[in-house]
Amino acid sequence: MSNNPFETALTTLREASELAKLDPNVVKYLSKPKRIFQFTIPMRMDNGDYEIFDAYRVHYNDALGQVKNGLRFVPDLDLDIVKALGFWMTVKHAVAGIPAGGGKGGVKVDPRKLSEGELERLSRAYIRKLPVKGAWVDVPGADIGTSAKTMAWMLDEYEEINGFHSPAAINDKPAETSGTLGSMEATGTGAYFVTMEVMKDNNIPKGATIAMQGFGNVGRIAARLLHDEGYKVVGIADLTGGVYDPNGLDIPKLEEYVAENKKIEGFPCEKEVDVNSVLELDVDILMPAAVQSVIHEDNADKIKAKVIMECANGPVTPVAEKMLQKKGTLVVPDVLTNCGSAIVCSFERTQGLTDDYWELDKVNEKLKEQITKAYKSTVETAASEKTSMRNAAWINALRKIEKSMKARGWV
Repeated sequence: MSNNPFETALTTLREASELAKLDPNVVKYLSKPKRIFQFTIPMRMDNGDYEIFDAYRVHYNDALGQVKNGLRFVPDLDLDIVKALGFWMTVKHAVAGIPAGGGKGGVKVDPRKLSEGELERLSRAYIRKLPVKGAWVDVPGADIGTSAKTMAWMLDEYEEINGFHSPAAINDKPAETSGTLGSMEATGTGAYFVTMEVMKDNNIPKGATIAMQGFGNVGRIAARLLHDEGYKVVGIADLTGGVYDPNGLDIPKLEEYVAENKKIEGFPCEKEVDVNSVLELDVDILMPAAVQSVIHEDNADKIKAKVIMECANGPVTPVAEKMLQKKGTLVVPDVLTNCGSAIVCSFERTQGLTDDYWELDKVNEKLKEQITKAYKSTVETAASEKTSMRNAAWINALRKIEKSMKARGWV
């Protein structure tokens, strides 16, 4: 079966919609994005070369509210990836109880090859050329290859175009530009809160072992919080390399090393692992926190973890998940595990619209409350419907979206 991420999303839609007894017309509507923007960004590089970058933005569904979040600057971006991400964001907002639809986009570019000036020009050009945007329509946020800095440039460009301040028009900004505290840490923090609930419900004791693929904003924060809680993070790898220590890695020291060296490779450890082999370590919890489709039919039988927390979007393909279920592996889905950023982005927009900015403790307290509620609702539906956690999360989301679509007279 194809590992196309959009096909993965549609497979889950078909399975969950049958269990949810969704109106077939709703399923038909949700099988395609509502709007697709595909455009190019011509740009003069620092060396005088002229480059043209492909750019995308998908408004997948806005039945529950304005579309929000996710701009990727990555070299392998294509429309199917953006469509899948937009769909997952639609479901993620509904799972988390957020009154918003799903949007996703970005530019096909390797930001590591851009100078600071080139990255700023590309960020500003993206916002200039994006046809529809604003706090009540489409609110972009950060994702892989973008950051608080790029979002601050985008907000500034948006406000220059319109001639007035609108802090709610862009998410994941620095606090200095009317952003929210805890924004960049939100996905990792939320994944930690969900993981703690899973540990409790499945009687997984402190000292349990964890492996992680990816050590960016998501993996780094989740690893630190779990390490501080007394769990042993024994393996971590990304594209720069990987490390393994059965006694548990010193996460604060690894953070310092990566901050200084920009890579994991070279950090003192018992043995090295790579971005693929880290998935196959004999651990209690596996946390893929990088990109989609990394656990598939060719490696699913090698996965030894008892629980997989999907910190990335779509890391487990449908065929792989069926194989894992037969082994008794619990897969806690992306639309639940990594919805912390979506929740905090909703807080950020609320703060920007009201000029009422919160302390970090309040942000994290409200994040824990909302994501824990989403987790418990998913567990209840999984039990009542006798289905997987993924199907349960999607059933809850699809039923909310269906009610809104019908109330609006769309179907």
